[in-house]
Amino acid sequence: MKHIFQKGNDPSKPVFLLLHGTGGTETDLLPLAGMIDEDASILSVQGNVLENGMPRFFKRLAEGVFDEEDLIFRTKELYEFLDEASQKYQFDRQNIIAIGYSNGANIAGSLLFHYEDSLKAAILHHPMVPRRGVQLPDLSGKKVFIAAGTNDPICPPSESTDLQSLLENAKAEVELHWENRGHQLTYDEVEAAAKWYKNNI
Repeated sequence: MKHIFQKGNDPSKPVFLLLHGTGGTETDLLPLAGMIDEDASILSVQGNVLENGMPRFFKRLAEGVFDEEDLIFRTKELYEFLDEASQKYQFDRQNIIAIGYSNGANIAGSLLFHYEDSLKAAILHHPMVPRRGVQLPDLSGKKVFIAAGTNDPICPPSESTDLQSLLENAKAEVELHWENRGHQLTYDEVEAAAKWYKNNI
């Protein structure tokens, strides 16, 4: 997978797995990572799927309708990439925190839904529920921050509250932060994510 790895100033800090939104690249969320913890290492990945020339992490059948078969395949692909990257760059595989926006937040959520040891924690900006009607693994000890917009036309508020409930039922600790905005990634929600990170990680 096309990616950037930047070794942080403090090897004891988590590795931030950065996952862009539709049409983004592996450079999109680099400034955001610095706002949350400038000393953490960064593994920023570009999605392997193209939709009308725009990189994504998995296929969709329509707006808000995921190709579940491809989602499962791409989630496994990303999970295995993290195993390989941790060996190549010699970082702690158990100390990865995903930071995802939109499509990137959805694949991060899918990692949590499918693999209990995939992530230590996750910061999800405007995510949807990756799959419904599936048994989640035991997510005890996992911490998740969700940022959502009350007027988000792509990700309705119910998606955020449903995701919170599903993760909490799997024993994850979830904080849901609301912005009175749409689908855009705002400075205020990144500030809220940084505050959550300092208090919880």
